[in-house]
Amino acid sequence: MLIKILGAIDISSGLILLFGAGVKLPSPLLLILGIILIAKSFLGMFKEFGGWVDLLSGAVLILSSLIAMPIFISIIFGILLLQKGVVSFF
Repeated sequence: MLIKILGAIDISSGLILLFGAGVKLPSPLLLILGIILIAKSFLGMFKEFGGWVDLLSGAVLILSSLIAMPIFISIIFGILLLQKGVVSFF
């Protein structure tokens, strides 16, 4: 059950990174999701690739609330998070 909740967080964050790349989203939303992803990355203690994807995606979300991030970076991390979230449902 916990894996599916964490996967849903991955999917929602991935969709925000993928489709919200050129749109200005509310900063508190980006900060909260970024903090959740960074906290989630510490669960695996960086032993696997997914933990690093969470850490870097959380950093991209937090930075995108402060500065304008390049769109291709948001799209790449959005795709990685979507893939990771979909796999967690199987």
